[in-house]
Amino acid sequence: MSSLALSVLLSLVSAVAYAAGAILQEHVATTTPSRPYAPLNHAGWWVAVVLNSVGAVLHVVALAYGPLSVVQPLGALTIVFALPMAAVFVRRGAGPTAWRGAIMATVGLAGLLALTGGSASQSLGGAERAVLAAVTLGAVALLFLGAQGVHRPIVRSVLLAGAAGVAFGIASVFTKTVAVDWDWGAPLTQWPSLLVVAVFAVGGLLLSQASYRGAGLAAPLATVTVVNPVVAAAVGITLFGEDFRSGVAGTVLALGCGVVAAGGLILLTIERLGNGAHTRHRHVSRGRPDRHVPLRGDRIAAQRAGSDRHAAGPEVGEGIDVGAVSGSGADLEVQMRSRAVAGGS
Repeated sequence: MSSLALSVLLSLVSAVAYAAGAILQEHVATTTPSRPYAPLNHAGWWVAVVLNSVGAVLHVVALAYGPLSVVQPLGALTIVFALPMAAVFVRRGAGPTAWRGAIMATVGLAGLLALTGGSASQSLGGAERAVLAAVTLGAVALLFLGAQGVHRPIVRSVLLAGAAGVAFGIASVFTKTVAVDWDWGAPLTQWPSLLVVAVFAVGGLLLSQASYRGAGLAAPLATVTVVNPVVAAAVGITLFGEDFRSGVAGTVLALGCGVVAAGGLILLTIERLGNGAHTRHRHVSRGRPDRHVPLRGDRIAAQRAGSDRHAAGPEVGEGIDVGAVSGSGADLEVQMRSRAVAGGS
């Protein structure tokens, strides 16, 4: 098996592991009490931790054997694999928008893979690493400062998410250099690159968290999902000597495939978040406490004329309980109960 084929296989298994871990985490979050550390008592959460760890290790090994321009985009298949896996294991269907996005992402990534050349894994020299780290810090800082001067929440969110995507992408670049140059006999020689990986990974996490404030989830998550592999692939092509088949024509086609895959990922992200918001709204609606709506005036008199104001108990019908109200005021209290209380499904 060639190095490219091995890296693709490892990337696919890594994406499946990440998807399974994400599904388990979501299941634990929706089935455990909303108390601090409650998921720690759920066996499924620990299984998710193991799956995420396996996915991370496989991704690092794939980076050691394959080009960045392939391995990093294939990591986005996590959200694609999550659709059928969620439908099978937790009985959660997906809408047509999600499936269109999945097809677009799969076709785009398949085209990108078909056009990728079989270049050997390469690394970066010390000077190149220093320059890349400095340029990345400057770009992230520029995006961060630009976000601070913007008043529109959506623009601020996209800028911060873009900075997070850059940080995550370059963290993967340095992870590849460490994986390629790793020597078990002298592991401390890689500590500068490991430090850079830690700084960009933590920085990306903090920036992505900040990007969700005031602008929802769809825009920042879609931005991070697209920017991360684009930045890593760009560095792989320019600094690692990775190329595509058929020269300039192949490069143009590969860029087109990347655009199609990015569009599919955006559709997947937006549709997935929309379904999550709808589900939460439905759960909140079903758990809403009883509402008392007072009716007054002539309409009340008409209601009183056709009902017994001295009834001993409430009458139940069509999900509405009408009960007698004590006192002399001209009020008729109509109590709206949830469907679960009124006997609905």
